[in-house]
Amino acid sequence: MLRESISNNMTAYTVTDPAIAAPDRRLPGDLAMWFFIMAELTVFAILFIAFAVTRQLHPEMFISGQATLHPIAGVINTLALIASSYMVVLGVNAITTAQHIKARNALLAALAMACIYVVTKSWEYHTLLEQDFGITTNTFYMLYFFITFFHFMHVLLGMIILGAIALKTHRKGYHHGQQSNISGFEAGASYWHMVDLVWIILFPLIYIVQ
Repeated sequence: MLRESISNNMTAYTVTDPAIAAPDRRLPGDLAMWFFIMAELTVFAILFIAFAVTRQLHPEMFISGQATLHPIAGVINTLALIASSYMVVLGVNAITTAQHIKARNALLAALAMACIYVVTKSWEYHTLLEQDFGITTNTFYMLYFFITFFHFMHVLLGMIILGAIALKTHRKGYHHGQQSNISGFEAGASYWHMVDLVWIILFPLIYIVQ
């Protein structure tokens, strides 16, 4: 009798407890941002394929072009963006528990890391242009400048988004327990992770792989 009672209680608990019966599989952010992210990833994928195919058609041109790039600058940019994405993750974790100051500071740290990328990439562009390597030099430099500058513009847009989120966080515009309220924070974080992911693919493709 006791065993049957315990069994019935456990069955009732399993059925009625929503946390166990239906785990939260909510997509972070909002659907519109994810459509935008997928569209941007599609464009970058087309550009990467174009770069890879053209490299197969003109291997010597691409090898000589890669020799003029600055892989150390690329490594610095990679580390900066990865560190920035990590700080954004910390920000998301903090805002879900209403730690506004911690979340804001994490976003500010992410922006500082992004500034390292902007400064380093700008220096690299300046160095190449000083050596008379530009978008009209040959196909390699045309694709290099177009793809990396396209990504550079996404980084700047992402920094604007992170700045806006940091300002709203500072003003305590996100509230604990309201998932719909923090969706804007999560959407901006998702966009920034997309920017980071694209660079992780872009760096070896353009700087290393021959």
